[in-house]
Amino acid sequence: MTNENLNDQPDFEPVEDLAQALPESEEPSFDELQAELLTEESNVQQFVTFYAGGETFAVDMAPVQEIIRVPTVVRVPLVPDTLEGLANLRGKVLPIISLRRVFGFPEQEYNDATRAIVIDLGQPLGFVVDHVASVVGVEINKVQDVTSIGGVVNTEFLAGLLKDVGGVSMTMIVDFARLIAHEFSDIAQASSNTSAMRSLTGQDETVDEGFSDELHLVSFSVAEQEYAIDIQDVQEIVQIPDQIIHVPHSDSHVLGVMTLRQRMLPLVSLRRMFALPFQEVDESSRIVVISVGNAAVGVVMDTVNEVLRVSKNDVSVMPAMLARDGDLSEISEICRLDNGKRLVSIISADNMFRHQAVQEALGAIDGKGDEMEHHDAARDAIEDDEQMVVFRLGTEEYGVPIESVQEIVRVPEELTHVPKTPAFVEGVMNLRGSVLPVVDQRLRLNLPSLARCEQQRIMVFLFDELRTGFIVDSVAEVLKIPRSAIEPAPHLSVSQAHLISRVANLEKQKRLILLIDPTHLLESKDLKTLNAMNV
Repeated sequence: MTNENLNDQPDFEPVEDLAQALPESEEPSFDELQAELLTEESNVQQFVTFYAGGETFAVDMAPVQEIIRVPTVVRVPLVPDTLEGLANLRGKVLPIISLRRVFGFPEQEYNDATRAIVIDLGQPLGFVVDHVASVVGVEINKVQDVTSIGGVVNTEFLAGLLKDVGGVSMTMIVDFARLIAHEFSDIAQASSNTSAMRSLTGQDETVDEGFSDELHLVSFSVAEQEYAIDIQDVQEIVQIPDQIIHVPHSDSHVLGVMTLRQRMLPLVSLRRMFALPFQEVDESSRIVVISVGNAAVGVVMDTVNEVLRVSKNDVSVMPAMLARDGDLSEISEICRLDNGKRLVSIISADNMFRHQAVQEALGAIDGKGDEMEHHDAARDAIEDDEQMVVFRLGTEEYGVPIESVQEIVRVPEELTHVPKTPAFVEGVMNLRGSVLPVVDQRLRLNLPSLARCEQQRIMVFLFDELRTGFIVDSVAEVLKIPRSAIEPAPHLSVSQAHLISRVANLEKQKRLILLIDPTHLLESKDLKTLNAMNV
């Protein structure tokens, strides 16, 4: 199960009716059993019993928080194979671990009986088991040691045995504290690493002086023509919402309004503004949120292509005969790329906001969203957002701070391969006269390789004045994420804790976005290798 299917899954459902797993339907629920057993004498220890791989196990009930149906998970790279992924449990991030994999049992498809036992031993963890059986009370003197067995499972993970309890001849008590320490031995080390907990915003403050002679642009396509706008004028890039509210008697350029984080955002169609043929929006369409002063408008584009750094020497002012009031007045400059073979029209945000369609779109929400806008402004005053570039590897979503991304470019048809380099280095490419090492992000994260496709992009980062490109499956959007939705990622390995130190938990959208610390995309030894390639 993957992040794409989050919207299709039911909400987390604690198994209140534990009796579904028991032979007799009259058995009481988990909570009732727990309450009843707690009233017994102190020399009785309570256990939850369950099955995994055909064997019967038990766990001390004290650290058991709840028993839930197996949730949808987001896969996390650079962690032990026993980890299924991360899930959202009522607003909290919950690691989900396969007990079958921990014990080396064969894989088995989940079914209606499969459950996750949530155990809190410092941090909540969900352990997937085949079937929950019962809750039993056992006198402490009847708990035996594990010296009598040795071949079923590794006794290192066992705290004792129960014999002839609940109609089962032998039940093995799992020592989850010891199991976690063994399987996730890096947790303690990672937890003490304060660098993994620091905020990603503003980490890389290195400024390349050469960028002062460049424009930083977001490029997009409309009717097979390429346009761009200064990245400083772009608040964010979001996907088409499920619902757009149409405004009666508005100009045809105005598509309507949408709700974006508690505020109303007017939408206009660039196709209609430029009198281009009509086309229905689809999954490739994006909304580029453009701002001037306190005003913002969403402009619908066919696709968003790249984030470019363009030398000012390659930019020309729009010819005077075309830069007049009219359909082309929004285009202020023309950018020449690929030795003039590729022309990109640069749109002025100031001129766009003077367009009649944008003015009408802004007027369409006047008086209708004043209260909502006031609430939003008050919220923004006390709660900062972090602006992230969201990209995909497979079906999982990752985010990096937008200020850390130098640019986003297409993957060239060919990369020059360099011998005796790490396996994850695809080769080098020519980026405006400079050698750019290119890393396959999938291989870097030990994910399966993927054949080249049109959606792939190269995200360019700067490491100690060395630009390095990372191939990703696709770049989805630029998203403003409230700080309140960002929390530390569970520490499951040193590598993971360094690279993915935080998670954006967008509960209402049922999305978990893994936030990457760009400074740990490459290790120091890898940087030395790539520096050698760049000379």
